[in-house]
Amino acid sequence: MTHPLADDRSAVTGKRRIAFAVHTDEDGLPALPTLVRSLVLTNPGVCEDLVVLHPGLADSSFDALRRLYPRVVTRRAERRSEVFRLEGYDTVVALGPAMVVLGDIGELLRMRHGVGAVRQVLCAGEGGGAREAGEGSEAGDAEGAGQAARGDGPEGGRRRGPGRGVLPDGLLVVQRCDVDGAVADRLADGGDPDAALRDVLAPLDARYDFLTRRLHDDTPVPAEVAVLHFTGPFDEPGYGPAAEARRRFEMGDDDFRAAYRALPGGKHPELLTHLAPPLLRARPSLDLARTLADVYRQQGRYDEAVDVLAPVLGDRLDAPRCHETLGVCLMALSRYAEAEGHLLLAAAAPDAAPRAFAQLARLAWLLGREEDAHTYARDGLESDPTDAGCHSWYVRTRPDRPGAPDPAPAAEQLAHVALFAEGQENAGDKVLPEAVRMCFGSDTGPRRWHRQPVHRLVDEAALEQLNARRGVVMGGGGLFLPDTSPNGNSHWQWNVPDDVLARISAPLAVFAVGYNVFDGQSYRRGRFAESLRALVERSAFFGLRNHGSIERVRELLPAGLRDRVRYQPCPTTVARYLVPGWSDPAERSDTVLVNCAYDRAGLRFGHDYGHFLAQMGAALRTLRERADVRYAAHMPADEKFVHDLRREHGITLPVERLYDMSNDAIRRLYGRSRLVIGMRGHAGMIPYGCGTPILSLVSHPKLAYFLSDIGRREWGLSVHDRNLGPRLTERAAAVLDDHTAAVADVHGTQEFLWKITRSNLDELRETFGRP
Repeated sequence: MTHPLADDRSAVTGKRRIAFAVHTDEDGLPALPTLVRSLVLTNPGVCEDLVVLHPGLADSSFDALRRLYPRVVTRRAERRSEVFRLEGYDTVVALGPAMVVLGDIGELLRMRHGVGAVRQVLCAGEGGGAREAGEGSEAGDAEGAGQAARGDGPEGGRRRGPGRGVLPDGLLVVQRCDVDGAVADRLADGGDPDAALRDVLAPLDARYDFLTRRLHDDTPVPAEVAVLHFTGPFDEPGYGPAAEARRRFEMGDDDFRAAYRALPGGKHPELLTHLAPPLLRARPSLDLARTLADVYRQQGRYDEAVDVLAPVLGDRLDAPRCHETLGVCLMALSRYAEAEGHLLLAAAAPDAAPRAFAQLARLAWLLGREEDAHTYARDGLESDPTDAGCHSWYVRTRPDRPGAPDPAPAAEQLAHVALFAEGQENAGDKVLPEAVRMCFGSDTGPRRWHRQPVHRLVDEAALEQLNARRGVVMGGGGLFLPDTSPNGNSHWQWNVPDDVLARISAPLAVFAVGYNVFDGQSYRRGRFAESLRALVERSAFFGLRNHGSIERVRELLPAGLRDRVRYQPCPTTVARYLVPGWSDPAERSDTVLVNCAYDRAGLRFGHDYGHFLAQMGAALRTLRERADVRYAAHMPADEKFVHDLRREHGITLPVERLYDMSNDAIRRLYGRSRLVIGMRGHAGMIPYGCGTPILSLVSHPKLAYFLSDIGRREWGLSVHDRNLGPRLTERAAAVLDDHTAAVADVHGTQEFLWKITRSNLDELRETFGRP
């Protein structure tokens, strides 16, 4: 079975690449499984690469590790000092075979500066620097050991006197940008670690590298110890509590998997999908099957979710949540009849009914059964009048919605295939479809346009409607995306089977579509590539909204089709040329608007969300001294930033709820502002299209792609930037200080986008003919 592939564009977004690293020879190899088990069981939500450096061991030597951990990477290296030169990673947490992890090490993954290490009291032969012999100087009782673990006793590193330094085999947290090759060279030549790292050392609390020699006379391991470092044999007499702490992680593979499954709280999906299947094969469990299926569903592995859950669930009637999960996964595979059956079984249970009815309403709507969708939504509201999903579908499908004016004859219309946002959905998805239609004329309503929602199945009736039009415009938006509203027909957002696509006889233009895959997002390229090839072959025009998307899509096409992929900027970026009667504001308000996005937050921020929030807080405090800083929420979920900023940093921002505004009101708000600092793609493109200077908070490749297209990469700042706050403050101040020049810069770069758009539209008018 083909596994999903990650689309890793961290070089574009600046997302930190983090790894654990351990150097071992053949003698240290037997200890590594215990280290790995301890890491997993104490930090179940963490799954970074584990790089094993070794002097040339056989690849089969690491099979035991691979059974325990899904991201084992092996590299040949003679010395441990190679962790300072580990290519492909930004942050490296170096462990050792003589360590076990006893607690949360999230703080180490969030470090951003220098080389983190614990300065230890050195004994004879350690460190290459000052020496202090004997254990008499160690904390010899439980109280002393506890002080050392907290860092407030003689071992904590706060009192730095003679005889303290970094151990050659101690825990390290290496920020590779802070370490030059000379440091690694000095350490490789046997140099003193303390001297080599002096200028970049970031002292760590002793609990992150707690030496067992402090625990002689069977002293208990302090509760706060996170990493225990054995300085003698694992079973050395006089160190019973330390040995017992390590023995907790000496277990067989099945016991390890069961222990991971039993842990409370959040688990990393890669760990769960690695460790759970063998358990499920050995002892089928409906609860475990549903847990695993839910993870597969979140990863877009819907077929695997069905394969895992369906055999265990069977026709049981006492598991409504499982029927709901199975129904959603079957829907994602376009197995609609089976999905409806399972969702109806789920809806029979009162506690599962509201969510199941919302999914049933969505399913019926996808199939064009508006009346059934409305009925399902109504049934869901009867079970829970407060359910937001059912309410949204009830409003969307009600038969008494305002009617549209009489349309023009079908042969005079264009069909528009797009995501048509309604209600409190993403404001950008409301503005964008209208902007696409503006490219083809000032009448953007139903008289001149036939709407085909992109997620709705293109069946025979829909095909007939499309072919009756003089042309089909497919776009815009980031529709090359494996999730949001998955289907088994195309594996991207347009729900069209290949055989139906082949029978579209009206001229088809793919217009300003984007490749919207996140850094590290996994998806199956096979079916998507097949559908993509069929789409390119069928299209009279195939234009993508940035050159980054063009490159990604061309990678998936055969050589003969690649040149058919062209550049068509997002029409929101040229709104000043499209909106009828547009005039630039004579005067702007003294407002800076800020926007953040939280969908797929783990892919956006990784371990850096706390850092991002603190840096933004510092920048906004400064900006508020010279402008009215307000928050622009494109959807309700965006307001998390405002809540977190107030709770963590005491900063309150007024909120502009764009999701409740009309398209004209959104453009007026952005057009009157002096600066927009946005994370969403359209929190940059819409204000830019209105002539407003922008700065982009880059957490998705598409923002960097757009700025590269207009030759203004300096307008983007990675959310992972170590100095995000000062840099954002400096760049925002530059815009505000010379605002006239900043606006002129926006206008100047827009001319290039409009020239391309106008040329493409001239071609498309010939393709579609004139009404």
